[in-house]
Amino acid sequence: MVDGRAGVAHGFILAERTDGGPRWFTCRMVDATKAFSGFSVRDVPEAKAFYEDVLGVEVAEDHGMLFLQLGGGHQVLVYPKGPGHEPAAFTVLNFPVPDIDAAVDELTAKGVVFLQYEGVTDDRGVNRKGGPLIAWFTDPSGNVLSVIEE
Repeated sequence: MVDGRAGVAHGFILAERTDGGPRWFTCRMVDATKAFSGFSVRDVPEAKAFYEDVLGVEVAEDHGMLFLQLGGGHQVLVYPKGPGHEPAAFTVLNFPVPDIDAAVDELTAKGVVFLQYEGVTDDRGVNRKGGPLIAWFTDPSGNVLSVIEE
């Protein structure tokens, strides 16, 4: 709110300070229980096919965007960026699995290639060096995802 008027933007209520002090705005969260995350892709139909057919995620589509339907009513927004898309430089989504090796086998059979990190992952792409067992891969847009053993 650069013009100093109160209003609502992106789930925050913006209100001008009224105690005579310097002009600034306070933010009060409207409803954090409905917060969600998101990331971009270069091609929405390609992403939809990958998340549905390869990963088995339920996907809803609305206004050219995707909503990955996760457990407990949670969802992740996947939005188009087109040719300007740059893959996230971090893991954007972790999928808990009961058996890392079975998950790697199943996804490899579907064409997923697991990332190799020298000195970190084994020849299957699994990090077995402490902490939960985890293996990283990318979606068709290059965003990093993982399967992580529960």
